[in-house]
Amino acid sequence: MPLRGTPDDFDALIERARAASLVLLGEASHGTQEFYQLRADITRRLITELGFTAVAVEADWPDAYRVNRHVRGDPQDADADQALAGFLRFPTWMWRNTVVRGFVDWLRAHNDALSPDARVGFYGLDLYSLHSSIQAVLDYLHRTDPDGERRARERYACFDHFGDDPQAYGHAASIDLGLSCEDEVVAQLLELSRAAQLASGEDDEALFFAEQNARLVRNAEAYYRTMFRGRQSSWNLRDTHMMETLQALVDRGARGAARAKIVVWAHNSHLGDARATQMGEQGELNLGQLVRQRHGGDSLLVGFSTYRGTVTAAHDWDDPAQTRNVRAGLPGSFEALFHGTRLPAFQLDLHDPELRHALRTPRLQRAIGVIYRPQTERYSHYFDVRLPDQFDWLVHLDETTALEPLDPAAWAPGDEPPETWPSGL
Repeated sequence: MPLRGTPDDFDALIERARAASLVLLGEASHGTQEFYQLRADITRRLITELGFTAVAVEADWPDAYRVNRHVRGDPQDADADQALAGFLRFPTWMWRNTVVRGFVDWLRAHNDALSPDARVGFYGLDLYSLHSSIQAVLDYLHRTDPDGERRARERYACFDHFGDDPQAYGHAASIDLGLSCEDEVVAQLLELSRAAQLASGEDDEALFFAEQNARLVRNAEAYYRTMFRGRQSSWNLRDTHMMETLQALVDRGARGAARAKIVVWAHNSHLGDARATQMGEQGELNLGQLVRQRHGGDSLLVGFSTYRGTVTAAHDWDDPAQTRNVRAGLPGSFEALFHGTRLPAFQLDLHDPELRHALRTPRLQRAIGVIYRPQTERYSHYFDVRLPDQFDWLVHLDETTALEPLDPAAWAPGDEPPETWPSGL
């Protein structure tokens, strides 16, 4: 189905999404303008036409929750620029960019016309905010339960020996289990979870925010502790945390017989079913696989691809963002196959039996995260996939352009490790 840049381009996709309560919208890079723009355009239609109630993104819970407060009417931040100011760590451009700013402005205006309980939320699924999530738990308890705050400070003090670097904690705990903070973070989560089960009233939303931060601390502790055992263990913990957070949003958003309806934004490598990829063959799972296993036909997985163009990416960790040239798709890749159609842009319904048959042979697929290394592209950015089993729908744009950051020349290091570290995805 060719894309012509008209308002009805995605009518068929919207119709397919009518039966789903979870629509997962991917991206083949963390730095492509068109992926972000089309994802935002599709999401607007899902919200306005199909009643989707939340957007959950590959970002940390506290940073995204500041945006959530803004779009739901909190006056603390005057505009989208300020609401996105919490995204200070590399790679800032993932969420501090012109497309996300425009979408946040739109979502605030959309919500302003709705009653408070009908407003659409904006949430983060990732787990890199160990220390800022600890502080969020303490801040909540300081306001609501001074004795609980004292207990939480005693538990979280376990991390004080390692300063502000959770990687240092992970390395030490992986060598000496006696240094692990596992028991402390589990105990704190259990205490807040019990409080949440008993809670009712106007402060319930604040307690939900605190409980999710405590869950993030528990999962981040396990993530950093296993990071030095290899990519597989830490990747699986990270995507399992994303699924736990998404499921918490699903459970909270359900009202009576009504389903929560959530749009997810993340990289293709997180949202395409890992069982259909080289990742899965190596023992890795991902959010798309977990969503399908739990929600089945109630989900819709949408991937994106490009053949060539430019991308916003860094050469290495903590380097400034650059506009980098994306090489033409490798021979034998899906990108090269799609380029051969000579169509500038199109979409594929991968449930179509003829397409499934034609595309069933595994091919290479490119994945660019926040790092792009064209000199080692085959090793760094390609893996084998069975496309019709990986996604339900695919959007291909033959040539794409670099994402426009809000702070193109600025990068402010924080006290957490880079988002998407160490995989770049």
